[in-house]
Amino acid sequence: MTDASLSASAKDVATVTPDGRPLATTIHGVKVRTTPHHVDHRGTVFEMYEGVGDYWDEPVVYAYQFSVRPRQMKGWGLHERKSDRYTIISGEMLLFLYDARVDSPTHGVSMKLVLSDRGVRQVTMPPFVWHLSVNVGDFDAHLVNFPTEVYHHDAPDRRLLPWDSPEIPVDVRAHLPVF
Repeated sequence: MTDASLSASAKDVATVTPDGRPLATTIHGVKVRTTPHHVDHRGTVFEMYEGVGDYWDEPVVYAYQFSVRPRQMKGWGLHERKSDRYTIISGEMLLFLYDARVDSPTHGVSMKLVLSDRGVRQVTMPPFVWHLSVNVGDFDAHLVNFPTEVYHHDAPDRRLLPWDSPEIPVDVRAHLPVF
């Protein structure tokens, strides 16, 4: 016999397969990767770029580091020509994605991803996929972006919307940690 808490509860659902692959819908063209990570008594090394191959299908032409302070967010933003290729260096980031491409097989699909040095460390977001980054940790999150195109100061390839924009049907607030 149990109290009313059992009838008020929701049954848990699986989020990964038995071999650890996510069950959530992914956006067409978004790639995620857990990088090779080497640990020994001296410290650690993880590989960010090993040359053009399966994950890196376009050469590195530009790179910059950025950070997001604890309990802060950046986004929504998208690019019309270039892809963003994030690598998290330290911290933990909740990344929201929304597919705005009307000709995409996943048009209108949203995706939530955790970037961490303990799991998925890299993500590629193609053009016309909105993204919003939330630092859910207690320290600055540091990332490196390897976009597929150099930043053009005279004509930036970036569009912006507020984090709570009604044009993107993602309830970010429902996923935010309680601080």
